[in-house]
Amino acid sequence: MGTTAILTKEEFLKHWLGHRDLTRRTLEKFPEKELFDFSIGGMRSFSELIMELLSIAEPGLRGIVERDDQPYNHKLALNTKEDLLAKWDADTPKIIELFNQIPEEDFHLVHNLFGEYKFPIYSNLLYFIDNEIHHRAQGFVYLRALGIEPPFFWDRP
Repeated sequence: MGTTAILTKEEFLKHWLGHRDLTRRTLEKFPEKELFDFSIGGMRSFSELIMELLSIAEPGLRGIVERDDQPYNHKLALNTKEDLLAKWDADTPKIIELFNQIPEEDFHLVHNLFGEYKFPIYSNLLYFIDNEIHHRAQGFVYLRALGIEPPFFWDRP
């Protein structure tokens, strides 16, 4: 029995980039102080969540392409909203370039992401998106608690 893909590689990347765009717009909505200081129920600030996403997406994808399993580092020296947005914007073209280097036939190969998550590459890629959605949702809750309307969750190009 043959297999039929439900998404092409290009469609998958477009889907991921749509999430990245929405997360960026969520980050833009935060006032500077609250971005770094506001939290609810002991959760991390949105800036910390964004730094986690930044320490996972591009470095994780680079690790997949280079077959490297070095651990991640969430302690990034990004201390302003402008720094976070600049890093986010700088990483997006790198993500596109790295993603395009993965041959489609490699998506089912196992990769030990960051030396911790030994799964097929497609699963690692889904983790990047799932983790981003999870943390963006926390950002939505923070924005609503601050009286700020978040972007529409479905508004992804």
